[in-house]
Amino acid sequence: MNSIEYSAETDIDAPAAAVWALVADYGRDPEWREGVATMAPAPPGVVRPGTTTDERMRAMGRAYRNGGVVGEVEPGVRFTWRTTSGVDADGARTVRDLGDGRSRLRLEVRLRPHGAQRLFAPLLRVVLHRGLVADTARLRALVECSVPRT
Repeated sequence: MNSIEYSAETDIDAPAAAVWALVADYGRDPEWREGVATMAPAPPGVVRPGTTTDERMRAMGRAYRNGGVVGEVEPGVRFTWRTTSGVDADGARTVRDLGDGRSRLRLEVRLRPHGAQRLFAPLLRVVLHRGLVADTARLRALVECSVPRT
């Protein structure tokens, strides 16, 4: 097995701009991503090509420190990312406007396990997918609570 690919998406009762403001600001990841203790983007704020990250997190009983960099950015819609140190992974975050003040968020991750991690790939796929689904639910709740309804 070369990589583990998983994704999660959810519809959010909030405008795409509000979802983008949260999901595209790595500094806010600890508010909705389970296990992320700190995420230090440089520069801070909404991502742009070349934004770097320093992430410290706990997952499956282990502490991780991952460096990352943002690749392509379609402002308000989608950006790609990849790790530069730590876990070997890449992915994307996408926000789609559904109209009527609603949007759809999609998170995609591709993890490339190495060494003994490969033995646990089937379990990793299940655990990581469940975590991503839970992360999208937390993000949805955070955005929906922060957007005033008319």
